[in-house]
Amino acid sequence: MKKIFSIAMAILIVFTAAMTAEGERLTTPEELGKIKKAADVDPNLTISAKSAILIERSTGTVIFEHDADKQMPPASITKIMTLLLVFEAMDEGKFTMETEISASEHACSMGGSQIWLEPGEVFTVNELLKAAAISSANDACVALGEAVSGSEEAFVELMNARAAELGMKNTVFKNCTGLDAEGHLSTARDIAVMSAELLSHPEIKNYSTVWMDSLRGGETELTNTNRLVRFYKGCTGLKTGSTDEAGCCLSASAERDGMELVSVTLGSPNTDERFAAGRKLLDYGFANFALVRMTPPEEYLAPIAVSHGTEETVQPVCQETPAFLLKKGQRDGVEQSVYLPEKLEAPIKSGDVIGRVTVTLNGGEIGGYDIVAAEDVPRMGLLSALKKLFFEAVRTAP
Repeated sequence: MKKIFSIAMAILIVFTAAMTAEGERLTTPEELGKIKKAADVDPNLTISAKSAILIERSTGTVIFEHDADKQMPPASITKIMTLLLVFEAMDEGKFTMETEISASEHACSMGGSQIWLEPGEVFTVNELLKAAAISSANDACVALGEAVSGSEEAFVELMNARAAELGMKNTVFKNCTGLDAEGHLSTARDIAVMSAELLSHPEIKNYSTVWMDSLRGGETELTNTNRLVRFYKGCTGLKTGSTDEAGCCLSASAERDGMELVSVTLGSPNTDERFAAGRKLLDYGFANFALVRMTPPEEYLAPIAVSHGTEETVQPVCQETPAFLLKKGQRDGVEQSVYLPEKLEAPIKSGDVIGRVTVTLNGGEIGGYDIVAAEDVPRMGLLSALKKLFFEAVRTAP
């Protein structure tokens, strides 16, 4: 009889707590984010370009910049946005690589680099991408833009809207080819942003890394305008450009040891200087920096006690760990500190942020990432309390 009375009193206490004790939810720390600032740069690093920037693609960290926000004509580097929008249109299901496109008279009227489309001539999206990405064909770019938006004018509106979404504050597109036009301007920083976004579509490398190809059954030869594709180790692209107003421009990307760099140079005096500048920046980045990926500190992620829950504990986990761009030799100065509460209050949902890992370099904070709950822990109600106490009574009964 005494045991039954004790069980009844325990049920009453648990029920009362479940109904009245809401408790304080854990307040998560403010998001730290990744620090994206220019690293210490060799003062002797000089290049032949009016404007330049070097970034690490996945983190967006700036390694080097020189007048990176100077507005300049971008020439055919414009086509990076054109290609990006084509891949995004395919992601949305507007068409596929094998969709056939009939060349319009407007597309065929483009000057400059081209594959000499004839009105009504039919090519697949895949073939036009080859022409645009490998040999910088203006007519192919317009045909692709028309396939996305119906007209080049509508496509240019989409280009500007996408640039705004990406935070390209100093870019205005007037066409999808990069032919000189009044007010058609961008910056090295903005071009680096859209280059990094295009490289997030791995399919682009099926085109941007090709040195030579052909169309029309071999009648039209395509040679990549980016000579780094052939001569620079790890080159992944991306796009050249040159006009009278823009000078010689280059967005060059390369990947080594799991780190991908993007170098943008605008306004070089000639082709040789353009590639020399791109190579010099990439060489500097690979020689001096490394991408360090964090490993979750599992040994500090023990289960955390939960009050008023259907389970007594919840398991903390790190869903995603960041990478940081560091100077070579700095890895030993990186430390991680875990911040977790001693106890949590139910209810808890899987994925709720319950803690934080702070990353420091030589004592200075450089970022962090969240610790989340691995599973749901509902708040204990009367029914679940009765069930739990019943089974506990049965388990301990003589």
